[in-house]
Amino acid sequence: MELHHLQAFLAVAEELHFGRAADRLHMAQPPLSRAIQQLERELGARLFDRTTRSVQLTAAGKALVGPARDVFASCRVAEAAVRAAGVGETGMVRIGYAGPSSHALIGKLVRAVRAVHPGIEFDLRSVTYGHEGLALVMEGAMDLTITRWTTQLPGIASRIVQQEHFVVVVPVGHPLAERQRVGIAELRDEQFVMLPPEPASTVRTTFMAACYEAGFAPTIVQAAPDSWDVMAMVSAGIGITFTVDAVMTQVRSEGLHVLDLADDIEPTYARLAWRADDDSPALREVLRASETALPTPAEARDQDRPSTLVAMN
Repeated sequence: MELHHLQAFLAVAEELHFGRAADRLHMAQPPLSRAIQQLERELGARLFDRTTRSVQLTAAGKALVGPARDVFASCRVAEAAVRAAGVGETGMVRIGYAGPSSHALIGKLVRAVRAVHPGIEFDLRSVTYGHEGLALVMEGAMDLTITRWTTQLPGIASRIVQQEHFVVVVPVGHPLAERQRVGIAELRDEQFVMLPPEPASTVRTTFMAACYEAGFAPTIVQAAPDSWDVMAMVSAGIGITFTVDAVMTQVRSEGLHVLDLADDIEPTYARLAWRADDDSPALREVLRASETALPTPAEARDQDRPSTLVAMN
């Protein structure tokens, strides 16, 4: 049994989606599928029930999750011990992130830290919505997260790392695909694919408010659990959607057309958030590196102030 097979297994087990697991491992989906098949042959058991619509763990797969995590925990302990002796700087920082809009930010931050502090390890956890990562930070189960909000919580420190503008996405061939800009009022008769109403998201909350202000209630024909699925449904012609530009830099754009908004809607902001009383030396070094890797945009500096929590995918 090889470590990269276990790594592939854990990624699929935690994401329950081969495409997202491949993205997480920075590899193509076919090699990931082969790795899972090789592991199943070695173990003599099927680990996943896979259909065109879902991926679920079998009983054997569920039994493997704990031991596989133990293997990597042991590997991290051994690696940390060696690095501590050679470098004199170690630590583990647990980071939560949600949705494609956060992927590029996480990549920049991790690369920057590893360049100057190779002894710091990361436990990267993909959560469905940003508020879930923030809750884990508040509970002490996670050290740092990327989230969006409109009010800062007591005991939580934060810094803006990205300004994001709202856009409308339509399938290629849609009448609006010939346009570069569109007003919310023009979307009155459109059908929408959106993130679900619960848990609340900044994208959906802003979208609903903009539609109501324009004098109509939008027709939402389908809810999808994340932005990848939303864009797949839009590309298939099920409806159009409202999102942020940062999402569109990370998802496949084939079959999609992005329109800027003609309306004056305030942008949203991605923030690094951590417990204000966390005195972890490793976290301190990560935050220091983040100031270079993810500087606060000049246009967002005036917005870096306390404001009610509405987290976003």
